[in-house]
Amino acid sequence: MANKNITFITGNQNKADYLAKYLGFFVKHKKLDLDEIQSLNLREIVEHKVRQAYDKIKTPVIVEDVSLEFKALNGLPGPFIKFFVDNVPFEVICSMIGTNTREAVARCVFGYYDGVNLELFEGILEGVISESPVGENGYGWDRIFIPKGYELTRAQLDEEDDKKTYLQIKPFAALKEFLMK
Repeated sequence: MANKNITFITGNQNKADYLAKYLGFFVKHKKLDLDEIQSLNLREIVEHKVRQAYDKIKTPVIVEDVSLEFKALNGLPGPFIKFFVDNVPFEVICSMIGTNTREAVARCVFGYYDGVNLELFEGILEGVISESPVGENGYGWDRIFIPKGYELTRAQLDEEDDKKTYLQIKPFAALKEFLMK
C-alpha cells in the first residue's frame, strides 16, 4: 500500500516532513478547512475529519488530532486543548486543577480513509500537569506536560527523551505497519 497516492491533511510542512520521515516514503500534504465536531471522544473527531477530507479530495487521506486530558477535569480539555493553548495563558491552565490530582493523558489519533477502509491508530502517553509552565522547546502544551517517569516537562527534555516520548504519543509504527501491508 506504500505506493498509493496518500495525502496527509495538514497545513504544516514540518508535520508532513516528520510523518514522511517515520513512514519511510513520501506523503503529499494539503491544507483543508474541515468542520470539527464537538466531542471529547478523539477517535470520533478523527473519524469525522478523515471521512470529510476524503469526500473533499477523493483520494486516500490521513488526518491527525491530539488531546490532553486532565483526570481532575474528567478528561477536559481533551481535544479542545488547542483552543486553550491559543487563548488561555499556561499559568491559568496549570492553576485550573487546583489541589486535585495533576494526572493527565496525552493522546494522538491518526485516521486513514480511502473511501472503503477506515483505520484509526492511537498513541498515548501518561503523565502529570506541571504546577507552572517550564521549558522553551517543544510545541503546544509541551511546557506543562511531564511524561510519566520524568521530572521535566516535554519542553525541557533532551533530544533523545523528547523523541522517545514523542514516539509514544504519535502512533507512527502502527500507521506504517498498516500502510506497508
